[in-house]
Amino acid sequence: MRGYYCSTYLLVHNTMSIDRARVQAICFDVDGTLSDTDDQFVVKLTRLLSPVHKIYHRFDARRVARRLVMLTEGPGNWTYGLADRLGLDGKMVAMGDQLYGLGIGRSPAPFQLIRGTAEMLAALHQHYPLSIISIRGHRTTYQFLQQFKLTNYFSVVATGQTCRHTKPYPDPIQWVATSLGIPAAGCLMVGDTVPDIQSGKRAGAQTVGVLCGFGERHELENAGADLILNNTVELADILLDQS
Repeated sequence: MRGYYCSTYLLVHNTMSIDRARVQAICFDVDGTLSDTDDQFVVKLTRLLSPVHKIYHRFDARRVARRLVMLTEGPGNWTYGLADRLGLDGKMVAMGDQLYGLGIGRSPAPFQLIRGTAEMLAALHQHYPLSIISIRGHRTTYQFLQQFKLTNYFSVVATGQTCRHTKPYPDPIQWVATSLGIPAAGCLMVGDTVPDIQSGKRAGAQTVGVLCGFGERHELENAGADLILNNTVELADILLDQS
């Protein structure tokens, strides 16, 4: 298993681990976890920055674009967290959904799926109830699921409009757990950002950080992730390994 040690009870990656026996359901973030959102942003920003190369030939537009995208994760989370504390997050999400419904920012295929995600979900779906926990609005969350025909894999979907508070609060994980009839501690929260991990920890759930999105390893480690994977699709091999 390429450096992983797996047993019936414990999965270990370096010094990090999750207790597989505790996992009763899996909660997935969308952006950067199932959807290749950060790469989409990088491609768009690279196009905008490319003219700089004509002036300064050593300028690497793609490298700068990726760094800028990664740097926006912290301020973006802070801004959304502030809106949540002020009770404005629901209005922000609803406005985004309304604009999307009017066709603003919409395209025939607006999302990219991280390679191998559909196969991973199909495999995990046979063994665990799956759920979505996203800060996206209802409309765009389901647009993502429908674009890739993933809706039937998920027993419960929590969007940014589902609970009074969303990530990094524990509310959406607690709501999912209640909907599934399991304790929140039985959930495994999988996400690419600090708020994903914080939400899981505050709910008493186990957490997996993934490095295929916006977050960086040291951030996820500091947030208390129980396990960190390079890519979300590795989760199926780990949870379903029979050795």
